[in-house]
Amino acid sequence: MAKYRQEYIFGIRSVIEAIQQGKEIDKVMLRTGVRGELFQTLFNLLRENNISFQYLPDEAFKPFADRNHQGVLAEVSPVAYQDIDEVLDAVVAKGEQPFIMILDRITDVRNFGAIARTAECAGVHALVIPNKHSAKISSDAIKTSAGALYHIPVCRVLNLKKFARELKFSRNIKLIASSEKTDKLYTDADMTGGIALVMGSEDTGIDEGLLKIAVETVKIPMLGNIESLNVSAASAILMYEVLRQRKV
Repeated sequence: MAKYRQEYIFGIRSVIEAIQQGKEIDKVMLRTGVRGELFQTLFNLLRENNISFQYLPDEAFKPFADRNHQGVLAEVSPVAYQDIDEVLDAVVAKGEQPFIMILDRITDVRNFGAIARTAECAGVHALVIPNKHSAKISSDAIKTSAGALYHIPVCRVLNLKKFARELKFSRNIKLIASSEKTDKLYTDADMTGGIALVMGSEDTGIDEGLLKIAVETVKIPMLGNIESLNVSAASAILMYEVLRQRKV
């Protein structure tokens, strides 16, 4: 497995050039109070390309004092994000039924990595995450995934609800959401055919708009005193139910 090392880009002009060249940038940190014409050009590019950015105080930049960062620092993803439409088209072209995971606001990198590890083992074709409010492909995520994040496509979309509607109405892919707000057990749902499993964060769950788009909402039975499973464990159960029903 390739060794992960976080990559950074320092300086206003360097970050501008990286964006213009299509580098996979996860997030840009901006020092509070940075101004100027060149900075405004960068700021406009961040907004135009929907790149996450955050203002931070001077203290946050102290570890990089030996670099000419000019109050701007970009985190670059070690793994290139892929286009979900291209992934799905390739799956269909091979005569396979699409099987994807939609991860709504799952921000814990270890959960993200664990889900990726199971997904790669279960033959999931892609992980789909929102541009914002999602875990990044960090060192912890890659370590927890046991390198699976180097092998399974990760795709970012601007709007999960719009994407979900396209899957449902244009690609005839069933969306099955995991939620405790239902009486239907996951084993009673039809998980054959093209499918997208929708998982939400442990604290906020799945967005109500996504739940409404889903064909079915299912739950995993809880018999103990703890109210819910870790999202990566719940994801593993549902993924392997798909394989069971497909008789793999």
